[in-house]
Amino acid sequence: MSSWSRQRLQSPGGVQPYLSRTLFLLLLAVSAWGVTLSPKDCQVFHSENGTSISCQPPAEIPSHLPADTVYLAVEFFNLTHLPADILQGASKLQELHLSTNGLEDLSPELLQPVPQLRVLDLTRNALTRLLPGLFQTSAALNTLVLKENQLEVLEASWLHGLKALGHLDLSGNRLRKLPPGLLANFTLLRTLDLGENQLETLPPDLLRGPLQLERLHLEGNRLQVLEKDLLVPQPDLRYLFLNCNKLARVAAGAFQGLRQLDMLDLSNNSLASVPEGLWASLGQSNRDLRDGFDISRNPWICDRKLSDLLRWLKAQQDKMFSQGDTRCAGPEAVKGQPLLAVAQLAQ
Repeated sequence: MSSWSRQRLQSPGGVQPYLSRTLFLLLLAVSAWGVTLSPKDCQVFHSENGTSISCQPPAEIPSHLPADTVYLAVEFFNLTHLPADILQGASKLQELHLSTNGLEDLSPELLQPVPQLRVLDLTRNALTRLLPGLFQTSAALNTLVLKENQLEVLEASWLHGLKALGHLDLSGNRLRKLPPGLLANFTLLRTLDLGENQLETLPPDLLRGPLQLERLHLEGNRLQVLEKDLLVPQPDLRYLFLNCNKLARVAAGAFQGLRQLDMLDLSNNSLASVPEGLWASLGQSNRDLRDGFDISRNPWICDRKLSDLLRWLKAQQDKMFSQGDTRCAGPEAVKGQPLLAVAQLAQ
């Protein structure tokens, strides 16, 4: 369920910025007009909107870009560094894809020539840091993907200059902690992906800054506690992924105020019980949890302390994923039984 839900529900916020990339590849498939087919040349497509260029080995990376370049992909090369002036003269560039190279650092001057850049994809490189000043002319950048690099720490100063950021993907790194005030200036942020890191705790002010965060990915970390106030600044949060952590405690009131939550994933944690009333604000309208919830693969102790959850499950079972994998770990009399079965028997 967890991997499926990530793929399905991440797409509205995560894939849309790459729509032009998909369209570009489709155009290459159906038309050879303006496309250079020599193995040493990049694929080039000319349109009314500008020039799109895609380079993969064995093509040679161009030393000069057309002035009307709006899309550039340089991917799957064995690069540790990029020339600081590689984007010189391409002031209209809107998308830059540099995934699956071996980039170890980026020059602070790299993005200065491209103030209209909206998408920067740095997936699967070897970045351990970003130099302050990299985004000083990137006020238009909407999507920043740093997925699957080697970041162990993160400094708020690295991201200064990003005023229009709507999608930030830091998943698949080695982050152990986050600095306070990280998102303080990101008022337009809609999607934050911190999944598959090594986070054990989160700063209390993490979500203070964005005005309308819709998606929060925290799956695949080492979180042990979900504190009461973490989600308070985001009443319009729609998708919350906390699966595959080490959560043993969810504070009372942690979900209070989440008025539009469509999806909640708490599967694969260490939850044996939850506070009474935790679920009171969830599933109370036709919209709430319309995409479902998952609390499977937790060591639930199905005693009187869980009676509040069991009552809630009976009313929400049509929205419940992985029902067969949501079982009691105790007491002995009900060990191994599905929570729903125990809920049906409970008075």
